[in-house]
Amino acid sequence: QVQLVESGGGLVQSGGSLTLSCAASITNFADYAMGWYRQAPGKRRELIARINKLGYRYYPQNPGERLDISRDITKKTVYLQMNNLKPEDTAVYYCHAMDTGLWGQGTQVTVSS
Repeated sequence: QVQLVESGGGLVQSGGSLTLSCAASITNFADYAMGWYRQAPGKRRELIARINKLGYRYYPQNPGERLDISRDITKKTVYLQMNNLKPEDTAVYYCHAMDTGLWGQGTQVTVSS
């Protein structure tokens, strides 16, 4: 079954860090660009990080060193390291295989002040 499964979310204090993981059960994983999105309550889902098949990273919101997307091709897993988290980072975070209809179920990240 083709799927993406996120993990690593949880409750963290402001200034803390989390690493999200997305395990992909898709063939030719290395050929896909992968993205992390988030959706805060009452807001639209937004792209926050993307890594293409060549390993190039893109962060549309210019988060500086607060976000780092990476992948392990052998494990078919994409990661999102999040640092210096703020309450406004509270959202459900989703993994997406770009240019496909494949999404994970989401993982909740809650940052307390």
